Amino acid sequence: MNNKKGQDLNNGIAALLKSSFNDYVLPMMQRPSQLQTAALCYREAEGEKQVLLITSRGTGRWVIPKGWTMRGLNAGQAAVVEAWEEAGVRPYAEPDEPLGSFNYKKIKGSGLPVDVEVLVYPVRVTKLEDDFPEATQRKRAWVRPRDAANMVDEPGLQDILRDF
Repeated sequence: MNNKKGQDLNNGIAALLKSSFNDYVLPMMQRPSQLQTAALCYREAEGEKQVLLITSRGTGRWVIPKGWTMRGLNAGQAAVVEAWEEAGVRPYAEPDEPLGSFNYKKIKGSGLPVDVEVLVYPVRVTKLEDDFPEATQRKRAWVRPRDAANMVDEPGLQDILRDF
C-alpha cells in the first residue's frame, strides 16, 4: 500500500472513531440528570422550627425522605408518599411548589454512578406514626434546620436546610 492510501485509510478510521464517539459515547456520558423528589418534613416545637431527618437504609447516613417520581402523581404528591413510607409522616397538606433542588451522584445496583436532581418540597407534619412501611429499617430525629445542615452529606441539601 502506498503512503497516500495508508494516510487516507488512517484519516477515514479517525473520522469514524470521532463520529462514533460524538454520536454514541459522549451522549451516554452527558445524560441529563434523573429526577427524584424529597420531603423536607417540618414542625413548630418549643417556639422554633424543627426538621425531620431519617437514616438511609444502606449506610445509615442522615437524609430526608426521597425517592423516584411516580407515575400518576405530581412531584409534590410523590414527596408526601415518600415521607409516609420512609418516616411515617402524616402531612397537613400536599405541597405546591418545591423549596429548591440539589444534585448528587447515586450509585445504582450495577455500581455505576447516576446524576440525580432532587426537588425538595416542604411538608408540614401534623402527626408522626410509629407504624409505617420502613419503620424497622430507619431511625428518625427532629432537629433544628442549622443542625440538620451539619448532619447531611449533600452540599446542596445543606444549603436548603440552612436557608429554611
